[in-house]
Amino acid sequence: MSPSEVFSIVGMLAMSMWILMVFLPKWNVTRFFIDYKIIPIVLSIVYVIYIIQAMQIGGGMDFGSLQSVMTLFTEEHAVLAGWVHYLAFDLLIGMWILNQNETVKIHHLLIIPCLFATFMLGPVGFLLFIIMKAIKLKKA
Repeated sequence: MSPSEVFSIVGMLAMSMWILMVFLPKWNVTRFFIDYKIIPIVLSIVYVIYIIQAMQIGGGMDFGSLQSVMTLFTEEHAVLAGWVHYLAFDLLIGMWILNQNETVKIHHLLIIPCLFATFMLGPVGFLLFIIMKAIKLKKA
């Protein structure tokens, strides 16, 4: 399978989970996928495969300077591994937000922007949820 095909598949996997988390967060299937971290585990396996391939092709990975990281991300397998890394960790944060919200109990319509921001901008969605959670807990 080509890296382009894998890119499409992992994107569809992640998107499917985000759709479940936004529209059916309490459904048993969604909860199963969240509780057992099924999609992030699959993405992690793909990540390991492509990071190993990137190391085999490009040698060692140097994260010591911006220039080194930019050079690393010129190799197709490394870029795919980096993308899968983002997909997996953003999804884990989205799952964490839903799990935290079981205790905090912010209305789900207000959680959706946090999930969307996490999906699109990672740390922005996390920060938005942390702010909303602090406000909600302060009022309690």
